[in-house]
Amino acid sequence: MPFVRTFLVDDHLMLTEALATTLSAAPDIWIVGKAATNDPALVDSVVRQNPDVVIIDLDAPGVRGKELLRELIASVPATHIVVLTGSQDTAKVIDAARAGADAWVPKESTTEHLLTVLRAVMGGHAWFPPEYLGAVLRQLRADVRNVRDCSGPLDVLSGKEREVLLGMVEGTRSGEIAMQLGVSPNTMRTHVRNIFKKLHVHSGLEAVKVARAAGMAPRTPSAQPREKAVAFPVQRT
Repeated sequence: MPFVRTFLVDDHLMLTEALATTLSAAPDIWIVGKAATNDPALVDSVVRQNPDVVIIDLDAPGVRGKELLRELIASVPATHIVVLTGSQDTAKVIDAARAGADAWVPKESTTEHLLTVLRAVMGGHAWFPPEYLGAVLRQLRADVRNVRDCSGPLDVLSGKEREVLLGMVEGTRSGEIAMQLGVSPNTMRTHVRNIFKKLHVHSGLEAVKVARAAGMAPRTPSAQPREKAVAFPVQRT
């Protein structure tokens, strides 16, 4: 049976020692480190040990739990995070889930329950108390919808308009873009006018700046934008 390398974090040293003794009695748990929640060197200590699981109490005064969780997860992304807490604040449970915690375990839980949760997260599962699960899932679904509905600046363009804009980014002349796309000069001017309107710009140079800021890049490294190539004339209506 492989060991679960476990790092304990709590602001009460006596509780940390007691938990370490209790968990160490399990045949598959190996305590590799302990630290206080408000220890400035906490993240560095966890990184050095690179544990399988961090069991952390976020209730310490002055500790910004959500930020600490995100820092830990960013520093040791393969490590599972189990929050062991006395808090019953639903908002904190949601924050922990959104930050990336794998589990939320009330401090009044039994040792057997905590061990069950540890083994579950090692198996790739998440665990949150049933009374909070509905709120957590609703918020996570809302987050997914927000990401899905959040449009980038170029998402307002049609496929053909994006092709025109890419040609502008590459420094291709207006006539050459029209020939490549098989459209007439009038249609080309319409595409450019629509690009300007949708991106809220007034020149080809401005459009290229917006495109580059949004991540659009030339298809070939040698392609460089030329100022005269992006100064597309647009008939005013």
